[in-house]
Amino acid sequence: MTSKLMIAAALGLSLASPVALAAGGGGGGGGGGGGDTARAVPDADFAAGMAAAKARDWPKVIARMDAYVARNPNDADAWNELAHAHRKTGDLDTAFRYYDKALKIDPKHRNAHEYLGEAYLQAGDLARAEAELRTLDKLCFLPCEQYKDLKEEIARYKAARPPLASR
Repeated sequence: MTSKLMIAAALGLSLASPVALAAGGGGGGGGGGGGDTARAVPDADFAAGMAAAKARDWPKVIARMDAYVARNPNDADAWNELAHAHRKTGDLDTAFRYYDKALKIDPKHRNAHEYLGEAYLQAGDLARAEAELRTLDKLCFLPCEQYKDLKEEIARYKAARPPLASR
Protein backbone atom coordinates (compact mmCIF):
# COMPACT_ATOMS: atom_id res chain seq x y z
CA MET A 1 0.00 0.00 0.00
CA THR A 2 1.41 3.43 -0.91
CA SER A 3 1.93 5.97 1.85
CA LYS A 4 -0.95 8.17 0.61
CA LEU A 5 -3.29 5.16 0.62
CA MET A 6 -2.12 4.22 4.11
CA ILE A 7 -2.74 7.77 5.33
CA ALA A 8 -6.16 7.84 3.68
CA ALA A 9 -7.04 4.48 5.21
CA ALA A 10 -5.92 5.67 8.64
CA LEU A 11 -8.18 8.70 8.27
CA GLY A 12 -11.09 6.53 7.18
CA LEU A 13 -11.12 7.91 3.64
CA SER A 14 -11.84 5.85 0.59
CA LEU A 15 -9.77 6.60 -2.47
CA ALA A 16 -11.56 3.90 -4.42
CA SER A 17 -14.43 6.22 -5.29
CA PRO A 18 -13.26 9.65 -6.44
CA VAL A 19 -16.85 10.45 -7.44
CA ALA A 20 -18.02 9.91 -3.87
CA LEU A 21 -15.28 12.17 -2.55
CA ALA A 22 -16.05 14.88 -5.09
CA ALA A 23 -19.76 14.71 -4.38
CA GLY A 24 -19.69 14.76 -0.63
CA GLY A 25 -16.27 15.00 0.96
CA GLY A 26 -14.96 18.11 2.62
CA GLY A 27 -18.00 20.35 2.41
CA GLY A 28 -17.34 23.94 3.38
CA GLY A 29 -20.75 24.63 4.86
CA GLY A 30 -20.80 21.72 7.24
CA GLY A 31 -17.35 21.75 8.76
CA GLY A 32 -15.16 19.92 6.27
CA GLY A 33 -13.59 23.15 5.17
CA GLY A 34 -13.19 22.40 1.50
CA GLY A 35 -15.88 24.57 0.14
CA ASP A 36 -17.73 21.76 -1.62
CA THR A 37 -21.06 23.01 -2.88
CA ALA A 38 -22.85 19.66 -3.35
CA ARG A 39 -26.29 19.83 -1.74
CA ALA A 40 -28.62 17.03 -0.68
CA VAL A 41 -31.60 19.15 -1.71
CA PRO A 42 -30.70 21.69 -4.39
CA ASP A 43 -31.82 25.26 -3.72
CA ALA A 44 -32.76 27.33 -6.77
CA ASP A 45 -31.12 30.53 -5.50
CA PHE A 46 -27.93 28.73 -4.46
CA ALA A 47 -27.71 26.86 -7.78
CA ALA A 48 -28.36 30.04 -9.76
CA GLY A 49 -25.76 31.89 -7.69
CA MET A 50 -23.15 29.22 -8.34
CA ALA A 51 -23.96 29.19 -12.07
CA ALA A 52 -23.60 32.98 -12.09
CA ALA A 53 -20.23 32.67 -10.30
CA LYS A 54 -19.04 30.24 -12.96
CA ALA A 55 -20.14 32.78 -15.60
CA ARG A 56 -18.49 35.60 -13.60
CA ASP A 57 -21.81 37.47 -13.39
CA TRP A 58 -21.04 39.04 -10.01
CA PRO A 59 -24.22 41.16 -9.66
CA LYS A 60 -26.34 38.04 -10.25
CA VAL A 61 -24.25 36.07 -7.72
CA ILE A 62 -24.91 38.80 -5.18
CA ALA A 63 -28.67 38.89 -5.88
CA ARG A 64 -29.16 35.12 -5.73
CA MET A 65 -26.85 34.46 -2.77
CA ASP A 66 -28.41 37.37 -0.84
CA ALA A 67 -31.77 35.65 -1.28
CA TYR A 68 -30.29 32.29 -0.27
CA VAL A 69 -28.49 33.47 2.89
CA ALA A 70 -31.64 35.27 4.02
CA ARG A 71 -33.18 31.78 4.34
CA ASN A 72 -29.98 29.89 5.20
CA PRO A 73 -27.78 32.18 7.32
CA ASN A 74 -25.53 29.36 8.56
CA ASP A 75 -24.16 28.27 5.19
CA ALA A 76 -20.45 29.07 5.03
CA ASP A 77 -20.25 28.18 1.33
CA ALA A 78 -22.89 30.76 0.48
CA TRP A 79 -21.28 33.52 2.57
CA ASN A 80 -17.95 32.70 0.93
CA GLU A 81 -19.42 32.97 -2.58
CA LEU A 82 -21.22 36.17 -1.64
CA ALA A 83 -17.97 37.63 -0.28
CA HIS A 84 -16.12 36.51 -3.42
CA ALA A 85 -18.67 38.28 -5.64
CA HIS A 86 -18.40 41.50 -3.62
CA ARG A 87 -14.59 41.29 -3.83
CA LYS A 88 -14.80 40.89 -7.60
CA THR A 89 -17.00 44.01 -7.84
CA GLY A 90 -14.45 45.96 -5.77
CA ASP A 91 -16.54 46.18 -2.58
CA LEU A 92 -13.81 44.99 -0.21
CA ASP A 93 -15.50 46.22 2.97
CA THR A 94 -18.52 43.98 2.35
CA ALA A 95 -16.29 41.15 1.15
CA PHE A 96 -14.25 41.21 4.38
CA ARG A 97 -17.44 41.26 6.46
CA TYR A 98 -18.86 38.24 4.60
CA TYR A 99 -15.61 36.24 4.68
CA ASP A 100 -15.69 36.82 8.42
CA LYS A 101 -19.23 35.38 8.57
CA ALA A 102 -18.17 32.32 6.55
CA LEU A 103 -15.17 31.71 8.81
CA LYS A 104 -17.21 32.17 11.99
CA ILE A 105 -19.51 29.39 10.73
CA ASP A 106 -16.64 27.19 9.53
CA PRO A 107 -13.16 28.28 10.71
CA LYS A 108 -11.58 25.57 8.53
CA HIS A 109 -13.26 26.66 5.27
CA ARG A 110 -10.29 26.45 2.91
CA ASN A 111 -11.93 28.36 0.05
CA ALA A 112 -12.79 31.25 2.38
CA HIS A 113 -9.20 31.39 3.63
CA GLU A 114 -7.89 31.38 0.06
CA TYR A 115 -10.27 34.08 -1.14
CA LEU A 116 -9.72 36.15 2.00
CA GLY A 117 -5.99 36.03 1.29
CA GLU A 118 -6.66 37.23 -2.24
CA ALA A 119 -8.84 40.03 -0.87
CA TYR A 120 -5.97 41.11 1.38
CA LEU A 121 -3.70 41.23 -1.66
CA GLN A 122 -6.30 43.31 -3.48
CA ALA A 123 -6.26 45.69 -0.49
CA GLY A 124 -2.44 45.76 -0.53
CA ASP A 125 -2.03 43.86 2.75
CA LEU A 126 0.64 41.26 1.99
CA ALA A 127 1.22 40.38 5.66
CA ARG A 128 -2.40 39.31 6.18
CA ALA A 129 -2.45 37.42 2.89
CA GLU A 130 0.63 35.51 4.03
CA ALA A 131 -1.10 34.81 7.36
CA GLU A 132 -3.98 33.21 5.43
CA LEU A 133 -1.42 31.12 3.51
CA ARG A 134 0.02 29.91 6.82
CA THR A 135 -3.48 29.03 7.99
CA LEU A 136 -4.07 27.03 4.80
CA ASP A 137 -0.75 25.26 5.29
CA LYS A 138 -2.04 24.04 8.67
CA LEU A 139 -5.49 23.12 7.33
CA CYS A 140 -4.25 21.13 4.34
CA PHE A 141 -3.02 17.77 5.63
CA LEU A 142 -2.16 16.79 2.06
CA PRO A 143 -1.37 19.46 -0.54
CA CYS A 144 -4.56 21.33 -1.42
CA GLU A 145 -5.55 23.51 -4.31
CA GLN A 146 -6.42 26.50 -2.12
CA TYR A 147 -2.90 26.63 -0.63
CA LYS A 148 -1.30 26.29 -4.06
CA ASP A 149 -3.52 28.96 -5.60
CA LEU A 150 -2.96 31.52 -2.83
CA LYS A 151 0.77 30.85 -2.85
CA GLU A 152 0.82 31.58 -6.60
CA GLU A 153 -1.20 34.78 -6.13
CA ILE A 154 1.20 35.96 -3.44
CA ALA A 155 4.18 35.23 -5.71
CA ARG A 156 2.54 37.24 -8.54
CA TYR A 157 1.82 40.07 -6.12
CA LYS A 158 5.43 40.15 -4.93
CA ALA A 159 6.78 40.00 -8.49
CA ALA A 160 4.64 42.99 -9.47
CA ARG A 161 5.84 44.98 -6.44
CA PRO A 162 9.61 44.79 -6.03
CA PRO A 163 11.02 45.65 -2.58
CA LEU A 164 11.40 49.35 -1.83
CA ALA A 165 15.20 49.11 -1.94
CA SER A 166 15.10 48.15 -5.62
CA ARG A 167 12.57 50.80 -6.69
